[in-house]
Amino acid sequence: MHSATRTTLATRFGGRTTQVIRSAEPLSEDQMRAAAPSIFALGKHVSRSDRYTYIPTIDVLRGLRREGFEPFMVAQGASRIEGKVEFTKHMIRMRHAGQVQAKPEANEIILINSHDGASSYQMLAGMLRFVCCNGLVVGDVVEDIRIPHKGNIQGEVIEGAFRVLDQFSTVEEHAEGMKALQLKPGEQTAFATAALALRFGERTEGQPPAPVTAEQLIHARRFEDTGHSLWTTFQRVQENVIRGGQPGRSAQGKRMQTRPVQSIDRGVSLNRALWMLAEEMRKLKA
Repeated sequence: MHSATRTTLATRFGGRTTQVIRSAEPLSEDQMRAAAPSIFALGKHVSRSDRYTYIPTIDVLRGLRREGFEPFMVAQGASRIEGKVEFTKHMIRMRHAGQVQAKPEANEIILINSHDGASSYQMLAGMLRFVCCNGLVVGDVVEDIRIPHKGNIQGEVIEGAFRVLDQFSTVEEHAEGMKALQLKPGEQTAFATAALALRFGERTEGQPPAPVTAEQLIHARRFEDTGHSLWTTFQRVQENVIRGGQPGRSAQGKRMQTRPVQSIDRGVSLNRALWMLAEEMRKLKA
């Protein structure tokens, strides 16, 4: 069994948890089953109609593996409903064997699905930064692919994965553009202020401030993230927003630490919004 890092993230669903497992090498099926059993669901949830075509995610993933795609991270959401956890939304981040990973980042294809009707098959573009294991989600550079639970699901998912793979040259071009652009301190603060609103909501007059400041979001957690480029600013802000753990003040003025973003949906939407924010800054500065 390959070495892997398993993370249990507390959620608001009482004692239930969201399980995440990441590895530097492709995950085995046993590793994935331990963290995300809904990938291996034996059938669809009872709430689904006869029109719902059930194909377990693991069957689709096995087809993808035959085409050179390997999973390096899986996550599964929780559920308030008793007996539904075996069917809940799950996410798999994959890389293709044909890609040369000579850069600090790896291109990843994100597969999202559920067997309870909460999600169709979705294919998104992502990147992983090796230095911090930050899992980025690309904004609107790459077309989203959604495949309903009907017809030739496995074939359409495999085709969709290759469509996403073919667009990574554009993603890399945009990322290199971000790396080449230098931001002034005020521009970095403006980027972090916008990110603060994405994470904690807009603050109007009379409302308590966000629990942390824009300056805290710009703070680097490691030497490799220092610098003034749009890319390094984006990476620092993204990690601080998604992972939390920063000291702050609650709306009541009590000391607290910001929480990590735990939901699959919230994590994807926030990650995408941050990428799009960086894209807009890139266009303004280009």
